[in-house]
Amino acid sequence: MKTKQNIAKWSWLLLSGSMFLESAYADVRPNSLFSDHAVLQQGIDIPVWGTADDGENVTVEFNGQKVSTVAKDGKWMVRLKAQEAGGPYVLTCTGANVVEVKDIFVGEVWVCSGQSNMERQLGPRPPQRELENWREERENARYPQIREYRVDRKYSTTPVSDAESKWVVCSPQTVSDFSAIGYFFARDLHKERKVPVGMIFSAYGGTKAEYWTNQAVLAGIPELMPLVRDYDKAVEEGQKVRYPSGLYCAMVAPLQPYAIKGVIWYQGESDCGQAGQYRTLFPAMIEGWRKDWKQGDFPFLYVQIAPYKDSDPELREAQLQTLSRVKRTAMVVTTDVGDAEDIHPVRKSPVGFRLFKAAQALAYGEDVVYSGPLFRKMRVKGSKAVLSFKHTGEGLVSNGGELKGFEISDDDVCFYPAQAYIEKNKVIVYSEQVESPVSVRYGWSNVPDVNLYNKDGFPASPFRVDKNSMK
Repeated sequence: MKTKQNIAKWSWLLLSGSMFLESAYADVRPNSLFSDHAVLQQGIDIPVWGTADDGENVTVEFNGQKVSTVAKDGKWMVRLKAQEAGGPYVLTCTGANVVEVKDIFVGEVWVCSGQSNMERQLGPRPPQRELENWREERENARYPQIREYRVDRKYSTTPVSDAESKWVVCSPQTVSDFSAIGYFFARDLHKERKVPVGMIFSAYGGTKAEYWTNQAVLAGIPELMPLVRDYDKAVEEGQKVRYPSGLYCAMVAPLQPYAIKGVIWYQGESDCGQAGQYRTLFPAMIEGWRKDWKQGDFPFLYVQIAPYKDSDPELREAQLQTLSRVKRTAMVVTTDVGDAEDIHPVRKSPVGFRLFKAAQALAYGEDVVYSGPLFRKMRVKGSKAVLSFKHTGEGLVSNGGELKGFEISDDDVCFYPAQAYIEKNKVIVYSEQVESPVSVRYGWSNVPDVNLYNKDGFPASPFRVDKNSMK
């Protein structure tokens, strides 16, 4: 009798499950990225996708276009031809049912990702300190054509198909929950280009770059393969550890292949002490995103970690080296906005502005200064080291008093505080204790005290140079 009851119970559950699955897929449903208030990328073909019953005919209509397809394995996708900036429009998906997605704009779409300094929202988040001028910024945030799509923080060991979120229109009532850096970037971009801006926010505090990297990328590079092997071994031993690609699966994969202009990125604090690995991992992560997005070498703009007592000059160096290893990248230097006692500096507006300037140059082809001075080469003239730089803009300048933050060595081991001055757009470095310079460092500490800028207001990146760098 009990057996018959169990059979009946399980039969009912199976029937209920099949009915649930049928109802889940019978209706045409666009991915949540295509929900009310969305922003679509202008100037390139726009993939639109979702779910439906297997074999169901699906038609998508948008701004005079009409494209049809047939759902396969419960999924469908169409491609709309490139659009010019504008709106609002309605996107209609028709199958057995009709879904209307309203208040859609076409403009510029950027992914906003990384860890806590990117995640930090404009409004108060105790116990963190309040951001600089946040109340004034909130009251002035009347930008109905700026929207944010926020991906919930979560891990997954397999790729997620839908982030199940929604777009939110920027206003004084909503902006407190926007990523502060993402908001400042979008605001400056919107003001300059006069187009709608969509920010797809996907960030998670306290996370390493490996969590944001596709496992196929990690497994394909010998230097990174231990990250996968160590995880597998830990699982076999019954340990609870984070899947190395867990955030990629849960917070990046569901965004692909949404049409975007590029990515802004702020991360690295959790990788301090692992600079050697980061030199390989970070470029690989960027290239992996580009490959999986199938949208070419879109601009990838990132922030160098800010000064903090537990930061790492070698990690900053790894971030600097990425510029020469990965094309269409730009780096924002933050030596002047950090806080030795707080890993979350309260000045976010300058970071957003510098990312915007980088976007002007790399994404939109404008002839603007977008970077601070970056070391190019060194030559020795007697007892002095002569340093040349890229991105000097209108010229090099000391921001307040004599140049500081330079060290010099004659053996690449023992460094002495150095004097430095600007001459014909070069920096001359010397010390009475060093007769034959071999190496120079600038800002080589966790909390660098430095003041080399270009006249356009961008600070120079910390760096080190040894005899192998001399020309």
